[in-house]
Amino acid sequence: MLWGHIYLTPALAALTDSEPFMRLHRIMQLGPTFRAYPGATHTRASHSIGVYYLARRLLSHLAGLGADEWLSPEGINSFLCAALLHDLGHFPYTHSLKELPLEDHESLTGSLILGEPVKSLVAAAGADPRMTAAIVDTSAGFSGGGSELLFYRKLLSGALDPDKLDYLSRDARCCGVPYGAQDVDFILSQLQPHPQRGADIDSKGILAVESLLFSKYLMYRAVYWHRAVRAATAMIKKALLGGLESGVIAGGDLYNLDDQGLFALMRQRSHPLFGMADAVKNSRLFAAAAEIPFDEKAHGRLLDLSARSRMEESLAAELSPLLGKRLGGNDIIIDLPEPISFESGLFVADENCFFSAGSSVFKDGLLSAFAGSLRIVRIFIDPRYEEDLKNRHEGILQATQKLLKLYTGS
Repeated sequence: MLWGHIYLTPALAALTDSEPFMRLHRIMQLGPTFRAYPGATHTRASHSIGVYYLARRLLSHLAGLGADEWLSPEGINSFLCAALLHDLGHFPYTHSLKELPLEDHESLTGSLILGEPVKSLVAAAGADPRMTAAIVDTSAGFSGGGSELLFYRKLLSGALDPDKLDYLSRDARCCGVPYGAQDVDFILSQLQPHPQRGADIDSKGILAVESLLFSKYLMYRAVYWHRAVRAATAMIKKALLGGLESGVIAGGDLYNLDDQGLFALMRQRSHPLFGMADAVKNSRLFAAAAEIPFDEKAHGRLLDLSARSRMEESLAAELSPLLGKRLGGNDIIIDLPEPISFESGLFVADENCFFSAGSSVFKDGLLSAFAGSLRIVRIFIDPRYEEDLKNRHEGILQATQKLLKLYTGS
C-alpha cells in the first residue's frame, strides 16, 4: 500500500461498493503502460482512494490553520466525496479516448454523481450531491456553494493537488522508477489556507513545487509518453476514430466502459480498423519509423484528427516505393501527444507573488520549454514492415517532413 491504512466511514465505504465505483477497479490507471513497465497494473479505484486520503489530510491541515472559519460540515463532506469520486466518469484505457469527439470525463463524473445510486449514497455521507458534482465538473450549473465551492475546486485541481500527489507517487512506485515520488508530509506542512486561492505556500515550499514539476516532466518523458505507450494509445485512438466517423459506434457507446468492455465492443462490431484493438491486446504494436519535434506553426493541422487521417493516406503512398511494399492508410499512424500544462499557479505569500514570478528557477519560459520538448510527432508503421524499416529511417523522415510542409504550406 502506498499510504498505509486508509480509513473510510461506513457511508464512504458504501460509495466504493457502488457499481459505478466498482468499474474503476477494472480500469488500469496507466492503460497500456504495463507493456513497457510490467508493474503498472494498478487501477483507477486504488488511485481514487489515495486521492481521498490525501484530500482528507490536506483539508485537516488547512482547517487547523484557520480554514475552518469558512468551511461547513456539508461542504467538507462534499469535498471528500468529490475527491473519492473524481474519476468516476473516466474513460477506459488511460487517455486513448481523450482527443476523440466525446463528452469530457469530468462532465460524465458529474452526471454519475447526480444519478442513482451514487446520489443517494453521497447524501447519506452528509454531502450535497450537487456541490460534490460541481467540485469535479466546473461546468456544472450549480448556483450554491459560493466561495466555499471555489475553495474546494482550487484544492482538488491545482499545482499541489491531491490528485497529482497521488498519481505521481503511485505511478512511479508501480513502474519501479524513482522520478515521481513526492515528500507529501513536507508538502502539506508548507501549505497555508486562502479563501479564494485555496492554498498558498511560503518560500520554504518552493522546493516542493519544483520537485513536483520536474517529477511530472520526467514521468511524461520516461513513462506516460514512452514510445510503446504512445504506439498502443495511437492504435486504439485510430481504431475508435474510424468507428466513430463511419457510424459503426456512437460516442455514447464508449461511456461507462471498463478496459475489457472497450475491447469487447470492438470485437462485437465490424470495422477494418478494429483489428488494431486485438493487436494491442496481444502486444503487436506498430513500430516507430520517424520522430519529429512538434512545431505548432508548422504542424498545427495535425491537431485535427480527421486531417491527420488524410495525411496518413498520403504518407502511405509516399512511403510505398521507399519500402518496396504497397502501404495503405491503415498501415500508418501519425501520433501527436495532446497539449500538457505544468501548473505553477501557487501564490508565494512571503514573496508576495505567484510561483513563476518568484525566486524559483521554474519561470514560465522554462515550463513552456518542458511542455514543448515532450511533444514529438511520431510515425508508426504496421509491425509487418518492421524489417523493411531498417536503414530507411532517414528516408522516412524526409518523406514525412516533405508532406508536412505540403499540408501546412510552410
